[in-house]
Amino acid sequence: MNRLFSIVQVLRAAKKPVKAKELAEQLEVSVRTIYRDIAELQMQNVPIVGEAGIGYILKNGFDLPPLMLTAEELEAALLGVQWLAQCGDKALAKSAGSLTAKIEAAIPEHLRHVFLASPGVVPATASAVADTIDMAALRTAIRDRKKIAIVYTDGNTCSARVIWPFIIAYFETVRVVAAWCELRGAFRHFRTDRIATFDILPDTYPKPISLLKAEWWETEQYRTDYNRPF
Repeated sequence: MNRLFSIVQVLRAAKKPVKAKELAEQLEVSVRTIYRDIAELQMQNVPIVGEAGIGYILKNGFDLPPLMLTAEELEAALLGVQWLAQCGDKALAKSAGSLTAKIEAAIPEHLRHVFLASPGVVPATASAVADTIDMAALRTAIRDRKKIAIVYTDGNTCSARVIWPFIIAYFETVRVVAAWCELRGAFRHFRTDRIATFDILPDTYPKPISLLKAEWWETEQYRTDYNRPF
């Protein structure tokens, strides 16, 4: 089942016909096995067409059944949901519970034993520090590339800033926002439990998030103070 799914995934991503030999090399099986798997998929009405010496293609418009996961992918998803339930903000922790219920309702019967007896577990950690802002609103602002006006407290100091948030880092006990800070003219990190006030502005920041991430990561390469708390 997993190999058949993998063949469909390879063909969906391909920009040109894929030969049986190429599929065999990717999946580490014999060409004869690929021929047999293709025939099985075609018998299941998967619209794969091909010719000898040219390769196979998947016709446009084919949709996989919902939640067509491998056992390992399902276990990865369950571990991620467990971690969010413990370490995510309040909104994500609640969503983790509803997501688990949806996964259980949607998984095919042959994966139900994986869901019920998954060996992975996320051990309990120290309680997360409570956020002082609406994290769901922050995520929406990031998706919309909105500037945010904050008042940030760090020890005994307090400062008003306008920031361009683009990343939320989820540590075990705290959440940290990576953003361009207009006050400093540089990238800065802000713990969400230290943001005293939080206002989403109507202005959209000018750079795409992908570019901000690339520029931020370039500066992070030279940091030597990773053990310093934010």
